[in-house]
Amino acid sequence: MWRRGIVIAVVAVLLGLVLFIHSDVPNRIGNLGSLLETFLPWFGLLVPVLLVAAVLRRSVTALIALLLPSVIWLNLFGGLLTDKTSAGGDLTVLTHNVNAENPDPDGTAKDVVAAGADIVALEELAESQAPRYARDLAAAYPYHSVQGTVGLWSKYPLSGVRTVDIKMGWTRAMRAAVRTPHGQVAVYVAHLPSVRVKFNAGFTAGQRDSAADALGQAIADESLRDVVLLGDLNGTMNDRALASVTSQMRSTQGAAGNGFGFSWPASFPMARIDQIMVKGIEPKASWTLPRTGSDHLPVAARLQVS
Repeated sequence: MWRRGIVIAVVAVLLGLVLFIHSDVPNRIGNLGSLLETFLPWFGLLVPVLLVAAVLRRSVTALIALLLPSVIWLNLFGGLLTDKTSAGGDLTVLTHNVNAENPDPDGTAKDVVAAGADIVALEELAESQAPRYARDLAAAYPYHSVQGTVGLWSKYPLSGVRTVDIKMGWTRAMRAAVRTPHGQVAVYVAHLPSVRVKFNAGFTAGQRDSAADALGQAIADESLRDVVLLGDLNGTMNDRALASVTSQMRSTQGAAGNGFGFSWPASFPMARIDQIMVKGIEPKASWTLPRTGSDHLPVAARLQVS
């Protein structure tokens, strides 16, 4: 009984080690560490597979070994399995990568308006489609600004609108102060560069990483106390490459969501790369919305500003 399932036990121990030392996996070769951290929650699916194998083999050794990855995974992600939504909140925000090749921008705009958010951020605005979004959102959001391929729509007045240089050579980030009934809030909208998984280069994310550092510095230099970041960061909260941003802000999904809140790809969400993060503000709820014509799901959050 003790000698059965040794291979299963070894695999379980190795899985536990990967979960435990994920932050030490180097990025020098193909950004392997960031790739691992992007899909780290899915490693938990190996636990029930190994559990079934251990039961079929009647292996006590394997069952004991499975405690290691189980405990570590629950320590990492167990908190996301509970519903942390609470009542209250005086500001609802929404962000959506609308996809430059969206076949139905008018339908997507209609879905965005129907969500009823006070502030809306859109990313990947094609030059040909930006006027259509401005037209379709105008009635619900009298204040808006489009900078490059990102835009911000608001029910409340905007000031201090400016582009944010994230070292890309063209505009994919902006900042504005929103005068809400509960005080001024600095809102950043960002679309960090895409990452690619290449056979000969691994997880190529150098430009995304340098853009994240520039965005993190801009947020650190922000003069207003209350800050909201909305956008497609092409990375998860676990990705160490986004540490310049995630180290100073809270994820609304992690603080007040229910579940993992995966947002991409829309057809079968596997990772939350569309983020809402806050500083100086209390998240009350965070959720994903139904699919639109984009390859990303919209994500929204209810915040307590006052």
